[in-house]
Amino acid sequence: MIARFIETCVRNRFLVLTIWLLITAWGIYAAYKLPVDAIPDLSDTQVIISTDYSGQAPRWWRTRSPIP
Repeated sequence: MIARFIETCVRNRFLVLTIWLLITAWGIYAAYKLPVDAIPDLSDTQVIISTDYSGQAPRWWRTRSPIP
């Protein structure tokens, strides 16, 4: 099966070259259209918790809230 595929490719060189050029052009086009983020966001994810709990300090909440 592989020998037959190679034989077909050798006999149809123009077709193989055309397909290769189309795939290469498509890849170059896709690379230019790919959006690139120049400055990626490397900061940690932060969650702001807003609540009223009279008599408790913020440190109490920080020790009891889950940290991802």
